[in-house]
Amino acid sequence: MKKSDWRVKFSILLILSSVLLYSFHYLVFRDLHHIFLYLVGELAFIPIEVLLVSLVIDKVIKERELEGLLEKLNLIIGVYFNEVGTTILKYCTLIDPKVNEIGNLLIIDPSWEERNFKKSLEECKSYKYEIEFHKIDLEKMNEFLINKRGFLLKLLENPTLLEHETFTHLLTAVFHLEDELSSRNLLELRNDEKEHLEIDIKRVYQASVSQWVLYMKHLKNTFPYLFVTAMSNNPFDNRTKEDIELHIRDTYYCK
Repeated sequence: MKKSDWRVKFSILLILSSVLLYSFHYLVFRDLHHIFLYLVGELAFIPIEVLLVSLVIDKVIKERELEGLLEKLNLIIGVYFNEVGTTILKYCTLIDPKVNEIGNLLIIDPSWEERNFKKSLEECKSYKYEIEFHKIDLEKMNEFLINKRGFLLKLLENPTLLEHETFTHLLTAVFHLEDELSSRNLLELRNDEKEHLEIDIKRVYQASVSQWVLYMKHLKNTFPYLFVTAMSNNPFDNRTKEDIELHIRDTYYCK
């Protein structure tokens, strides 16, 4: 009510100010024709002004706000991969029996363009993710996720994450996996529990790959120096770090 009363009072004050100014104009110049001429002209321009403000200017402002928001979100996503995401991906590649099928599509090169990232993302979404459950060290995975729980909770406290559906889905999948691991006796799992955990791990794996490709695309377009570092830590690249860095120098810096 207080906010509404303030707006009503302010509106009345503006109207009274306009009336007083027009009255002052009439008292000085005694020219109603001139007053109504400009009054009607200004009223006639109001629809165009509303059009410019609501459709054109507002759209430009929202686009800039969205760009700024996405920039902040990608910074958060970058921190996530540095702290958690890359480690998860590296572990998943070790237990994926067909990792070479998808890995060959994810050796991101400095020469990649928009079409390369788009094709890679499409292939990742259609890839059938599999893992060898018997190779998983569940206790080690559980310990890692528990240690990172505080960090992940801080990420969720950021309200801007609600604007990024794919990353929110990834965080939700990671939290669910952590809850499932920490709530079970990992040394004595039933077959149905193993099947459930396998599905949860594959969900995290798939969501991580798609988000990683999008993040690498962002780095390529926005932060080339960070992109170079990310390429050298590519979880799908089996080459040594020295070989990767040598390749980067040959293809990126020697153009």
